[in-house]
Amino acid sequence: MPASSLTADLRAWLRRHPRWVGAFFLFCAYMTFVYMPFDFLLKLLWQDVSQAEEVWFGVMLHGKAAKLTEPLHWIVYAGLTWGLWRERSWAWPAAALYIAQVAIGVLVWNVLYPELGGGWPVGVPALLVFGALAVALWRYGRRDPSPSHS
Repeated sequence: MPASSLTADLRAWLRRHPRWVGAFFLFCAYMTFVYMPFDFLLKLLWQDVSQAEEVWFGVMLHGKAAKLTEPLHWIVYAGLTWGLWRERSWAWPAAALYIAQVAIGVLVWNVLYPELGGGWPVGVPALLVFGALAVALWRYGRRDPSPSHS
């Protein structure tokens, strides 16, 4: 697919959805095509595996455990990017569930690592913000889709 066609398709996709949905989609695409390849592959050029860190459900993994779970994050973001791009009906609840676990994770992170996150005063508002995004994604996915959605 030529770049101009991809750009036109992206603009059309973004016009069909609210800006906040577009921002979420672009974040997933960034994580899929830029950050995760950098984190998983390129960091190994200057960072020892023992320095790797990965967070799941608010708990930080270190070293090999972190490095071994990085592909799972990549798969999640790639799946969401593809599903949202193709406007698959399963992508919206999947995105909502992923963000719901992020909401819980930011609360857990802030409570477990208050020196890094800020504790309850930061964790609760973060939970509410990500929780609201999860609910919004869930509701958006349950809207009456246009004929172009499948």
